[in-house]
Amino acid sequence: MSRLTSRLPAPLARLAARLTTHFTSHRSQGIFFAIVALGILLPILSRVPPFGALQSINAWTNAFTIAVIYSILAIGLNVVIGFAGLLDLGYAAFFALGGYTYALVASPFLNIHLPFWPVLIIGAIIGAIFGVLLGAPTLRLRGDYLAIVTLGFGEIVPITLLNADKFTAGTIGIGGIDKPNIPGLYNFDLTNPWPFYILVLAMLAIVVIVVYRLEDSKIGRAWEAIREDELAAESSGINTTISKLQAFAVGAAIAGFIGVFNAAKLTIVAPDMFGFVVSVSTLSAVVLGGMGNVVGVGIGAFVIYLIQSVFLKQLSILFTQLSIPILKDIDFLQFQYVLYGAALVIMMLRRPQGIFPARRRHRTFTDATGNSK
Repeated sequence: MSRLTSRLPAPLARLAARLTTHFTSHRSQGIFFAIVALGILLPILSRVPPFGALQSINAWTNAFTIAVIYSILAIGLNVVIGFAGLLDLGYAAFFALGGYTYALVASPFLNIHLPFWPVLIIGAIIGAIFGVLLGAPTLRLRGDYLAIVTLGFGEIVPITLLNADKFTAGTIGIGGIDKPNIPGLYNFDLTNPWPFYILVLAMLAIVVIVVYRLEDSKIGRAWEAIREDELAAESSGINTTISKLQAFAVGAAIAGFIGVFNAAKLTIVAPDMFGFVVSVSTLSAVVLGGMGNVVGVGIGAFVIYLIQSVFLKQLSILFTQLSIPILKDIDFLQFQYVLYGAALVIMMLRRPQGIFPARRRHRTFTDATGNSK
């Protein structure tokens, strides 16, 4: 930061130094300011060539909104994996529970139409409850065994939603879900992506502030101790049982929280929307972004979604328009997971600590000279 400010004019350098000092002492304000700046910057960048030629600004805004949804999912999974060191392969199940919670109480399916805002909290609470229910029987399990149990849970939930026709409409899913609204002021409209974009950024700010505060708290230090050495943590007087349950509950609550928004955004939920691929993609975002680094995993998920859902699609269109031999006949969307897998392999070979590694994890993968081990 000092190198950057040294190149600025003196008044701007002083302002930057004061802002840095202030936001370092008041992290929550810094997070809010950064997300507001990011929210303004992204639509502007979407108009800069070549991005402006790929799709309209509304399409970009919609893509940014969904990408932020997956960023919040990754931040929640990072609490379980990055902070507490508990491998969870069934994280999409909590995402589904949040979505179906809102679908059941805010749609014609049961003819109940609860407001969106309180259901956000209800979805988080239900996610936390099921997180504890998953965590309780797995407390004695570690590593691969814990991964298998969470994988099983992640498969059980979509199958249950698929077969419980009377309560979930089965394969059809639940449609006609109510959109958010501000009573007496504004009703959200699917043709206008901007209110959803602003709302999801506000939710991102809330989640990041909460997670950062938890990381710096006694609970966060307990999670870190368990991740590094569970036996040593228990010998030091940490209640590993409660700490693990807290990690599962917080991660699941975040998934349920954003699951409610996702259902309101799409106005439909179906079992095939919450398959194993969602859990794997979220886990990959955590690893690629930088396990244990809140900002890193958020950026990792954001970039991965945009590459998969925007750039690969536009790449096929671009090569077709340019009539490039061989490439014009390839549908890159069909090979997205091949390219994704290749990127994962290269990333793990060249930078296993992630793009934005947490400080402790960065030290683990580097020697005293700062070179990768």
